[in-house]
Amino acid sequence: MNNSSLSMIFLLLAIAGLVFGVGVVAISRRKARVVPQIQRAAPVEAVSQVATTDVVVEAAEVVAAAPLSVRDRLAKARSSLSGAVGSVLGRSDVNDETWLELEEALLRADVGVRVAQSLLGALQTRVNAKEITTPAQLIDALRSDMATQLVGTSRDLNFEANLGAPNIWLMVGVNGAGKTTSLGKIAAQQIALGRTVLMAAGDTFRAAAGEQLSTWAERSGAQIVRGAEGGDPSSVIFDGVQSAHSRNIDLVLADTAGRLQSNTNLMEELRKVRRVAEKGAGKVTEVLLVIDATTGQNGLQQARQFTEATQVTGVVLTKLDGSAKGGIVFAIETELGIPVKLVGLGETIDDLVVFNPTEFIDALFE
Repeated sequence: MNNSSLSMIFLLLAIAGLVFGVGVVAISRRKARVVPQIQRAAPVEAVSQVATTDVVVEAAEVVAAAPLSVRDRLAKARSSLSGAVGSVLGRSDVNDETWLELEEALLRADVGVRVAQSLLGALQTRVNAKEITTPAQLIDALRSDMATQLVGTSRDLNFEANLGAPNIWLMVGVNGAGKTTSLGKIAAQQIALGRTVLMAAGDTFRAAAGEQLSTWAERSGAQIVRGAEGGDPSSVIFDGVQSAHSRNIDLVLADTAGRLQSNTNLMEELRKVRRVAEKGAGKVTEVLLVIDATTGQNGLQQARQFTEATQVTGVVLTKLDGSAKGGIVFAIETELGIPVKLVGLGETIDDLVVFNPTEFIDALFE
């Protein structure tokens, strides 16, 4: 091999080496550019995921903590009307089936025969007079008429601030209606308003009633007067009123016996309690009848008998959130003329609230 051939070979090898070196450098630079981009993107993406997760968790916590609305709590009561309302609105006109469905729905809701007939009778007159011509107008009119029967009634708890002696609120009702629990919640609410409260444990016939009321007294900060189990309820309440007067306490909340309302002796005992309560320094300014909403029309019978015995001034309707029989509100107010003042929509103190007719009607129809 001559020298020129060797030179050519060395030249080709040099060129090949140069090309290989340039390629290696180019590839290394490309990798160097790509790798940092991936490394920078990863942390940003991770932070984004963490931040999103935190937002979701916080939102979930807020939703979980949000209190249920009146509409949500009255879901069972609303179900008694919603099916019929939807069916009526789905029709093209108002016919015989319309009236049958509405009457059945009102009776299922425990509005009562008399109230249901009164409501529908007035609407039928307007339909016949062509004042109402469509199903939608009929439902709107029914809703308005039901609201009219409830709106305008005073639901304030009677408290005479200038009495110069304790106001006395008697809590009456059958066992199991939630009488003692309602009394405890009312005590806590009145104390939150700045009033001083004494509880009189007059339900001496029910085992552990005194202990239950004592627990509520501790929770609310109220004072309490108790008597012996099986003792005279009237004397316990009388002692409570006298004690409250001597201590300048504003309000006496008196628990009373609550055996079956058909028991004549119970009604006589309650009459006696009412008389004796006012023999001392205080004055009975409120008699609250506690009714379990789930009892339906039986609650109306209770209201009649307790009213005759104790001159009931207002109703506390408990367990309304767990009942499809919320229509008992209409029966109580229209047939007996007694205002529903407080309703129980749950288990906590804040779930015993002033009855709001507008919210109630809205919750039934929406």
